[in-house]
Amino acid sequence: MSTLEIRSFIQRLFRRLGWEVQRVENTNSEQQLLKKLLRLTAADVVLDVGANVGQFGDLLLALGFDGTLISFEAIPDVHERLVRHANGRSRSWLVAPCAALGSRRGEIEINISANSVSSSVLSMRQTHVESAPQSQYIGKETVNIERLDELAVQYIRPAAKLFIKVDTQGYELEVLKGATGLWPRTVALQLELSLVPLYDQAPTFLDVITFMAANGFELFGFVPGFRDQQSGRMLQMDGFFVRADLGSRKS
Repeated sequence: MSTLEIRSFIQRLFRRLGWEVQRVENTNSEQQLLKKLLRLTAADVVLDVGANVGQFGDLLLALGFDGTLISFEAIPDVHERLVRHANGRSRSWLVAPCAALGSRRGEIEINISANSVSSSVLSMRQTHVESAPQSQYIGKETVNIERLDELAVQYIRPAAKLFIKVDTQGYELEVLKGATGLWPRTVALQLELSLVPLYDQAPTFLDVITFMAANGFELFGFVPGFRDQQSGRMLQMDGFFVRADLGSRKS
């Protein structure tokens, strides 16, 4: 049996078991797209907004990122866990003071979800609860809210090349409006985009794409995200954006 026949046999076998096998570098996974984008843009500082307990930071370290990672988290007890985790992983992993991020400074009420990762300033729609019952809200907490371009600037040198990741459950556009002062140093972004309304008053994925285009960033790629487990419909995805002048030079 030839190598090609063996490969075909293995692929058919795994498909029967519900698995798809392909070369890692050819997959459209978050890991591979992120790895390629960091290399393409030479980003040396990553701002992780909505860090939760550090899942994205762990992914970056696993990919071999050796720059500075700055994480932002709004929920006090989750923030404490994040600080402990980051301190145990890398000296280059910093955690900003506990605060939500948006387009203004002040205080804001955040809804706490049972799984913590679905917590949001916005009210959750029934579509979300039905698709992920463990995401339902179990409480509220008032927290400080800051602008990203004001809070992050103390950690960033003028020549830094920023990669900004935002995962704030429907509040992404407000975070971006509070980050405009960082655009001259930003080379790429990873943003959660909703295909179906999951939170009240949340922007559509087209709203976010239009906003990014107006601010000089072009769409680079998508990675599938949250799905309805019953129907299989995709509800959210991650969009990767690159500064337009950089993208045109590299394409």
